Amino acid sequence: MEEERRVLPFECRGCWHVWEEEYLVRRGEDRKGNYREIWLRSGVAVPPPAQGAICPRCGCQAATTFPEGYLRWHPELIPPLGPVTPDATPLLSPVRKRHSRHLT
Repeated sequence: MEEERRVLPFECRGCWHVWEEEYLVRRGEDRKGNYREIWLRSGVAVPPPAQGAICPRCGCQAATTFPEGYLRWHPELIPPLGPVTPDATPLLSPVRKRHSRHLT
């Protein structure tokens, strides 16, 4: 039986969370000579990944898959490892302040 390790990227269409899941795919013939493909995660047989995967962040069932290695070419989709430091630049409004005029 042939084994292949696959890492597939997913994106949630609800909260836009991006993550990867690792699978072990076993291919070969069963005892009767029929071709079989078994997908495993952490040693447990699971259905092959497809549209509608469940998001680990929000539980939405509208996640989509991408081709293997997709995140390697789009590093902006990989969340940072540590906490994000806020930008210290003050926010300035493009609208001018109104000066109140008192009529006396």
